[in-house]
Amino acid sequence: MNRKQLVFLVVAGLILGIAGWALYRSNQNQWKASTRTREAYLPNFPVNDVAEIRIRAGTNELVLAKAEGRWVVRQRANFPASFSEISDFLRKLADLKPGDPIEVGQSQLGRFELLDPEKGTNAATRVEFKNKDGKVLATVLLGKKYMRKSPAAGPMGGGEWPEGRYLMIAGDLGSVCLVKEVFSNVEPKPESWLDREFFKIEKVKAISFVSTNATNSWKIMRDNETAEWKMSNLSTNENLDTVKASSAASAMAFPSFSDVLEKGAKLEETGLKEPSTAILETFDGFTYTLKFGKPSADGNNYPMSFAVAFQPAQKERVPGKDEKPEDKERLDKEFKDNLKKLQDKYEKEKQFEKWDYLISKWSVEPLLKPRHEMLVVKAPEANAGATNAPPAATNP
Repeated sequence: MNRKQLVFLVVAGLILGIAGWALYRSNQNQWKASTRTREAYLPNFPVNDVAEIRIRAGTNELVLAKAEGRWVVRQRANFPASFSEISDFLRKLADLKPGDPIEVGQSQLGRFELLDPEKGTNAATRVEFKNKDGKVLATVLLGKKYMRKSPAAGPMGGGEWPEGRYLMIAGDLGSVCLVKEVFSNVEPKPESWLDREFFKIEKVKAISFVSTNATNSWKIMRDNETAEWKMSNLSTNENLDTVKASSAASAMAFPSFSDVLEKGAKLEETGLKEPSTAILETFDGFTYTLKFGKPSADGNNYPMSFAVAFQPAQKERVPGKDEKPEDKERLDKEFKDNLKKLQDKYEKEKQFEKWDYLISKWSVEPLLKPRHEMLVVKAPEANAGATNAPPAATNP
């Protein structure tokens, strides 16, 4: 090979190398452009066909499933799940844009925390979607969150917040990208997905508290919704603390629970085998029986079981003596509408008897006070037992 041939081969090699590199970059740019312009990260994701969602991180797994027309949390004895939380998650995923593509190899997935949860460290949160027949519709890996630092450091120092997240469709290295959604609520924590709608006890007429110690039990009542509260069996030097009585009556107007327990599970541990009991009767004909166990280890919650009964004072309205026909028709309709409203409330709240609960301490403490804390004890009168006799003389 002479010098001219050698120069020709070198030049040809350079030209081919440059052409190959240009073609590679062109293909990459075209792939990135097509990825960015795709309408959705999961094209044709069948949102309406999703009947089960499995979320796994590490060894923890959560199952949300449709049962009898509504979403439930399997790990909480099929307690109703928050429809708004689930629908919001599905909508965000269906509308999700691909974001910025990331070129990675299998060995680099741990860097973005996109390894399968079964791999251990640097693993993703895996979310699997199935239809009613158990067929897998899609599986998405939620990886590391992209954190942005605060540009201005205050007196407490700079901070950072999540601005996006690395995602990958399971088994597809070409789907790795950085999206703007964080999905911070998508975790295998059953208590975070529970429907928070609960019962409400209003218009309380009487409360009976039955303590495990009989001397701490008490009962209060009132004649109507504006009357003062009274306590039975008061001694001459005792008065009911009406502020505490009102607090006890309103305690369950907006109760909140921290978590749900399987009905009757571990009664000895929860203390519900020998509970304290509060029975609340209302002017609308409801009777609520609440049983409380011993406080949780952190002292912030009480185990509670729930039961409700409904017996309206009147099932038919008795017309007034001088009631006009046009008034009778209107009043009869109002009575029936109100009775139906109360019956619907009863049927809805009756569903909550299926589970036990961990209910927040601040909600129940007004009901669990021992009798002496519900009282204002009168001070003995200054002249009690005194006589009109003159004071005894003293020696000089």
